[in-house]
Amino acid sequence: MVKKFTILLYSAAATTLIAGSLHINKFIDTISSGEHISNPDVLFLIGGIAQVFWVVPIIRQWGKIWYSIGIAGTAVFMLLWVITRIPENPITGKAGPISAEAIIIQVFQIAFIILSGIILVKSTKAENTRIKAT
Repeated sequence: MVKKFTILLYSAAATTLIAGSLHINKFIDTISSGEHISNPDVLFLIGGIAQVFWVVPIIRQWGKIWYSIGIAGTAVFMLLWVITRIPENPITGKAGPISAEAIIIQVFQIAFIILSGIILVKSTKAENTRIKAT
């Protein structure tokens, strides 16, 4: 049981690490090309750093609050992406492009949310089992 839980932890950590690295890479690509740094670029940098950081609370098992914040933060990041792809959206006023890289990032973010949700449920069940045993 412990080994399966460890695999879940490392899998969730890997998904957020990959998504965060890809977001940071998008920012680096902008700098490398000499383009003007836009608000979305800053969001990619800050969000990417947060996602890379989130490896620590997952691996170190900081607890349910951290798992929940990671899930919520990733969901908000995804929601912003979805909203900005809608024509005449309230954020940018126009639909943004949908690239292969963006789809890959979304897949890793969805995987992170699912894996973190499983971790959250399993850690809550384990905690409840410990409470009942005492």
